[in-house]
Amino acid sequence: MNISELADEIINGRRLSRNDDLKILINADIHELCHGADKIRSALCGNDFDLCSIINGKSGRCSENCRFCAQSAHNRTEITSYDFLSEDEILNQCRYNARKGVRRFAVVTAGRSLNGDDFKKAVSAFRNMNRQCDIKLCASMGFLESWQFSELKSAGVSRYHCNIETSRRMFPEICTTHTYDEKIECIKRAKKCGLAVCSGGIMGMGETWEDRIDMAFSLAELEIDSVPLNILNPIKGTPLENSEKLTDDDILRIVAVFRYILPDSYIRLAGGRGLLADKGKSAFQSGANAAITGDMLTTSGISIDNDKEIIKSLYTK
Repeated sequence: MNISELADEIINGRRLSRNDDLKILINADIHELCHGADKIRSALCGNDFDLCSIINGKSGRCSENCRFCAQSAHNRTEITSYDFLSEDEILNQCRYNARKGVRRFAVVTAGRSLNGDDFKKAVSAFRNMNRQCDIKLCASMGFLESWQFSELKSAGVSRYHCNIETSRRMFPEICTTHTYDEKIECIKRAKKCGLAVCSGGIMGMGETWEDRIDMAFSLAELEIDSVPLNILNPIKGTPLENSEKLTDDDILRIVAVFRYILPDSYIRLAGGRGLLADKGKSAFQSGANAAITGDMLTTSGISIDNDKEIIKSLYTK
C-alpha cells in the first residue's frame, strides 16, 4: 500500500491504530504525504477553518518547571510578570477579536491552577464576554476542580485547553512538578463537566517520531477535537534554549501525520509557526485546518488579517 491509498482508506472510514505499521507515515515522500493529508482534510472536514485568539490573562511566576516555558519561575527568562488582568482589558480584547471575525477567544493564565479571587475575576469576565460578544469562549487555567469547570461552563466557556505536551515516555524529561496522568485526569474532568477540550503539545523538544505518533494516538483515544501543534522556538533562559530548530519539512510531516491519525479533528497551528518560511500556508495544505492568530503568549503572533487572506486564497477557488 502507498500513502495515497492509505489516505483513501481513511477517507472511506478506516482509522489507524497503535497496532498498525506506521513506518509509512515517517518514510513517505513529503509531498505525497502532505497531499494525502490535505485530501483527508478536504473530504472529512471540508473548508471549515477555525481561527482562535488568546490573551495572556496572568503572566509569569509559574510554580511548574516545564523546560520549554518562559513563564516558569524555575527558568531565567526576560518576560513581564503581572497579576490577573482587569476585566475591562480582557473584554476590550474580546470585542476586538469578535469584530475581526475570529471564531474563538481564550483567556490563558500562568500557574498550576487559577484559584481564589483570580478565578472569581475570570468567571465574571467570561460572563460579560458571553453577554456582550459574538464569539465562542475558551479557557486555559491549569488543573481545575470539577466545580470550577462547571462554573466556567455556566459563565459561557465552551472549550477548555490542557496540553499533554508530548508522549507519556517523554513527559518526565520535560516536567517533573506534575505528571502526564494529572494532565489526562484534568482533560477527563473537563469533558465530564460538559466542556469540549483542546489539547496538543510542542514539537522539537528532543522527542522521536515514535513519541509524536504516540502523542497523536493518546489524543485520538481521548477523542480530542481540537489539537494545537506548537513548534519549539527555543527561548533564552530555558533549559531548551539550545535546541535545534525543526526544518520546514519536519513541521509539515508532523502536521500531516496528525491528520492521518486524527482525521476528523481541527489540527491547529499554534506557537512557533512563524518559523515556517510562509508563516503556515504550506501547513494549511498539509492537513491543518485551524490556527491561533494574533498575539500569542511568548512568541510573535501572526496578524488576523494576514491569516484571513491566506485562508481565503486557499479555500475560495
